[in-house]
Amino acid sequence: MTDGDPRGPSVRRIPEGDNRERMICAECGFVLYDNPKIVVGSVTRWGERILLCRRSINPRRGFWTLPAGYLELNESTSAGAEREAWEEAQARIQIEGLLAIYDIPRISQVQLIYRARLLDEAVAAGPESLEVRLFGWDEIPWDDLAFPSVRWALHHDKEALVTGDLTTRCAPPDPTAGIGE
Repeated sequence: MTDGDPRGPSVRRIPEGDNRERMICAECGFVLYDNPKIVVGSVTRWGERILLCRRSINPRRGFWTLPAGYLELNESTSAGAEREAWEEAQARIQIEGLLAIYDIPRISQVQLIYRARLLDEAVAAGPESLEVRLFGWDEIPWDDLAFPSVRWALHHDKEALVTGDLTTRCAPPDPTAGIGE
């Protein structure tokens, strides 16, 4: 192969038997199936307080988020959420159930956010966090949350606690439904 050699998936077209354009290798016909990323994480509680991590990486460095990140190959979604809590906050957690599934097509993500509880109050910033902290509802830095889905998950978690309805959520909550900030 020389510089400028177009080998590999370099042509966009609809493969035979498919219904959408994909990147295809013009020489061998290999089809690159570029699929959405799966994000796993948790709204993790210690009593009435919620664990948040201040990001040390981009995107949104310096903003607060839930312990969450990309699912690894050969990993279950709940194990991924537990791993992310450990990596980002040195937090040992117990998964209690699936809180929400957020489909975010504009960034090609599917997010699975669990309800969890801390097994120990001791938390510390991991390499992807500047700091970690447990917040009461009225202390959450709403204007400094990293992503809309963090806000959605926090509201969904509060809604589940208030109503006792632990049904998995799947769309952004209605902020006018009485659970407000």
